[in-house]
Amino acid sequence: MKSKIVDLTHLVNSNMTVYPDTVKPAFKIYNTIEKDGFAELKMTFCTHTGTHIDAPCHILKNGKSLDQFPIDKFIGKAIVILCTGLKEINLEYLKPFRDMISHIEFILFYTGWQFKWNSENYFEDFPVLTIEATDWLTTFKLKGIGFDTISADKVGMLEKDSSIALPNHHILLGKEIVIIENLYNLDKLPDSVFTFQCVPLKIENADGSPVRAFAIIE
Repeated sequence: MKSKIVDLTHLVNSNMTVYPDTVKPAFKIYNTIEKDGFAELKMTFCTHTGTHIDAPCHILKNGKSLDQFPIDKFIGKAIVILCTGLKEINLEYLKPFRDMISHIEFILFYTGWQFKWNSENYFEDFPVLTIEATDWLTTFKLKGIGFDTISADKVGMLEKDSSIALPNHHILLGKEIVIIENLYNLDKLPDSVFTFQCVPLKIENADGSPVRAFAIIE
């Protein structure tokens, strides 16, 4: 049977959703076929634009950059976990997936926030992993964790009773589990294992990079 490929990436353009107070992408036509015989577009955007991947050095002073990982770090077997309707993703909710998680390398969390893309509601009230759940996930041999939300942590908030901003980022990236944010089309994925790819641009010292994420379903 022929494999099915599902694109999990948002379109990049000048009007797209970006993290609050982040510069939006800008595009300028530098060359045209009519004038120069070839077309070329200049793009200016931050490393965490659109569907993108976070490197450890995004949060941790001595963490690895994306170019320090082998390319197979960004390819592997994955599952999607349905989290629509949840206020948080806690350990009790995840425990039934223990056996599946032990046999895969990526988890994608489908919250339904992908449908709020390009709206103010995209930044509000999305469910995130509890610290207990995040700690538990680091006990598995995961390469990465992905979300159809703007962040693995709440926007603009400190974890209660903690002086550390972005606690889930610190926990995951501290274990070199990369984070993929702003995924799309997670509702089109099966409830079985599939192959996931989120290969970043090979940028020196990259703290993050846009990716063309996709799933291969056998």
